[in-house]
Amino acid sequence: MNVFSDVLGYLGSGGYVMPPLFLATVVLWWTLGYRMMSLQRGTVRGTRNLVYRYLNGKMPSNNGVLVRALYKGMVLHKQQLPHLRRHLDDAFSEEMREIRKYKVLITTIVLVAPLLGLLGTVSGMIETFDSLGDMSLFSQSGGIAGGISQALITTQMGLAVSIPGLIVNGILDKKQKQLEIDLAQLKDILCNPIPGLEA
Repeated sequence: MNVFSDVLGYLGSGGYVMPPLFLATVVLWWTLGYRMMSLQRGTVRGTRNLVYRYLNGKMPSNNGVLVRALYKGMVLHKQQLPHLRRHLDDAFSEEMREIRKYKVLITTIVLVAPLLGLLGTVSGMIETFDSLGDMSLFSQSGGIAGGISQALITTQMGLAVSIPGLIVNGILDKKQKQLEIDLAQLKDILCNPIPGLEA
């Protein structure tokens, strides 16, 4: 209970900027967790190796992006459709949407959080200079010390939200790019005749 009251006190000392920053933190980490789960390949094996394992009936039971795409692609390949790549593009579009989901929202939060912190900094400095102008060095609301404290706390919170989010988002972006390469490679493999793939 003591920790909870400490957190509430910390949020209250940052002024009106802290609730949006706290909300941004919650949304950021929820969306990062969602992206982390949605960017699972389903296998550690390479794309071509995965295709041959499918032919030998040794597919992994995991439900990752690449595994789902392979199942869809094999169904289309066995139908021997003309212009297979177009059909594969349509079939893989759901996976492409899934691996890109919330990317823009995460980037926006990572960019906006330091600006919210800066807004709190400006607000705290205004309070400080107001206290200097009124000569209320030790006022009820905190005066100079309260204004400087608010300025530093909001800056700290904005950076604490942004920096870890930026790092984790960079790692997830790298995974996304690799998955996009794997899906493109899977299309290339399925669009070319491979012994054993024909129905």
